[in-house]
Amino acid sequence: MNRREALSSIAAVSAAGIVPAEAAKAKVQPFIYSLNMSTLRGQKLGFRKELEVAAKAGYGSVEIWVSTLQDYLKGGGTLQEAKRIIGDLGLKVEDAIGFATWIVDDETARAKALDQLKGEMEQLAAIGCPRIAAPPMGATTGASLDLARVAERYRAILELGDKTGVVPHLELWGFSKNLSRVGEILYVAVESGHPSARLLMDVYHLHKGGSGMEAIKDVGKPLIEIFHVNDYPKTPPRESITDADRVYVGDGIAPWKDVIQSLKNPDKPIILSFEVFNKDYWAQDALQVAKTSLAKMKKIVEGVA
Repeated sequence: MNRREALSSIAAVSAAGIVPAEAAKAKVQPFIYSLNMSTLRGQKLGFRKELEVAAKAGYGSVEIWVSTLQDYLKGGGTLQEAKRIIGDLGLKVEDAIGFATWIVDDETARAKALDQLKGEMEQLAAIGCPRIAAPPMGATTGASLDLARVAERYRAILELGDKTGVVPHLELWGFSKNLSRVGEILYVAVESGHPSARLLMDVYHLHKGGSGMEAIKDVGKPLIEIFHVNDYPKTPPRESITDADRVYVGDGIAPWKDVIQSLKNPDKPIILSFEVFNKDYWAQDALQVAKTSLAKMKKIVEGVA
């Protein structure tokens, strides 16, 4: 082989390595679409059927409910079988919704909640789920908690996450006495002093709690991996609107262009997970609801991202 042929061969090999990498980079999408199973909760499908509906609708990612997984296990299913079902359907479980009262002042109740959460995390790790929601369950009414103490408690469950491989994401609940505002969850996350601290926000809860969509910009992009999407109608007003009033993305008055731009992260795709508790949707065919939710999310993103 002469010098010219050698140089041509090197160039060909280099090009073969570069072009696919560039092509792969070009195909990276800014958002991943997920279905939160609250959306199908009223149809009472059960763990396996919920997953089948999501996959058939075109979803590649889902958020499950811990209680639904545990009902499946109580009915004779195993974690190994659950993981196989998820894999066979081509799905990824991005997050799980649980309600352990990790935040409360009562030490006995909190200790019990940490045991509960540890067990849930171990189950989720076994099926390949890397996250669990950590809402202010148990502190939605009553006294206002000391946020410095809440930060310590959040760190404690983040340390459980270190051991189990499942990271608790601090969840905003707009109707709650505690952790209803972005400033509160941001303070707790930062003051926890833990590198795995992450925030889980929701279009409806940002509206309900009064933080508004502009508050998304106040949260550093590294703190957001998954974001709950839905929409809220003009009526009822913010003060009286409830979980059940959430509607499909684009069917309400949320400023979606601003939301998408605020969430978009050049360093990683953000998981948009559709979550509603709409009784009208629960009365409809589950597959149609799942397909509609995915189509409406994609439509919103196409015009912006």
